[in-house]
Amino acid sequence: MDTPRNFQAGAFAGTAEAYLRYRPPYPAALLANLVAQAQLPASAVLLDLACGPGRVTLELAGGFEHVNAIDLEAEMIEVGRREAARRGVRNVDWRVGRAEEALVAAESVDLITIGEAFHRLEQATIIEKALDWLKPGGCIAILGTYGILAGGEAWKEIVRAVARHWMAKAFPVGWADVLPGAVVEPDAFKRLLLGAGFIDVAVKHFAEPHDWSFGEIVGYLRSTSVCSEGALGDLFSSFEASLKDALSPAEGRLFHGQLRCGYTIGRKQD
Repeated sequence: MDTPRNFQAGAFAGTAEAYLRYRPPYPAALLANLVAQAQLPASAVLLDLACGPGRVTLELAGGFEHVNAIDLEAEMIEVGRREAARRGVRNVDWRVGRAEEALVAAESVDLITIGEAFHRLEQATIIEKALDWLKPGGCIAILGTYGILAGGEAWKEIVRAVARHWMAKAFPVGWADVLPGAVVEPDAFKRLLLGAGFIDVAVKHFAEPHDWSFGEIVGYLRSTSVCSEGALGDLFSSFEASLKDALSPAEGRLFHGQLRCGYTIGRKQD
C-alpha cells in the first residue's frame, strides 16, 4: 500500500513557522508533572524525537544538561534552532533525520519524549530502540493533544466539516490519520510499553481552558499536514474563505474551548 501523501516526506513543508507560533504550548502543569514522574537524576540527558520546531525541546531544555532534538524536516530543525537562539537556549543539539534511524549511544539518555508524532513513527521500532538508548531507570514519554480537528465544541465541529470538504478535493485518493498498524490512544500506548517490558507505566490527562481567535484557528490549520497551504495548494484561499463564512467571526470574537492533552510514560527497568 502506498504511503498517504500527508505521511510522506515533505508533508509539513512550509509549516514550521506556523507550527511554532500557533500550536498551543503544552500546559506547564503537564510538563512539570512529567518531569516529576520521570524522577530525573542530576545532569540528565533528554532525547526529543520528531521534535518539530521544538515545542517540547525548548520548554524542557533548562532542566537538562544536554538535549538531542531530531526531526525529519530540515525546516522544522532550522526554525527550532532560531527559536532556541532567540531564547538563549544553548544546550540543544539539533539534528535532521528519521527518529527510527537516530544515532544514539546505548544507555546514554535519561528521558525520551515524543510530542504529537508517535502516530507518524514506526512504533515498535521506536520502543525497541528506546530500551537500548535509555539508561537503566530512564523513561519514555509520549505526549499528545486533541487539536481543532478532533475537539467536541460546536465551533470545532464546523471547522472539521469545512476542513474535510476541502481536504477531499485536495486529497482525491484520501489521507491518513495514522500509519498503517499504528495506534493512537493513550491506553494503547500503555499496552505497547507494558508489552515491551517497561515498568511504572502510567497515563496522565490534563485539560485547561483555551480561547482561539479566527486568525489563530487558521494559523493552527496552516501547521497541519492536511490543511496547510502546501497540502491544499491553490484551494487554500477558498478554504480559508469558506471557514470564515461558516464561523462568521465578529471583530475581536474568541472561540472558547478546552485544551485537552496528556502523556503516557514508562520506565526502563534498572
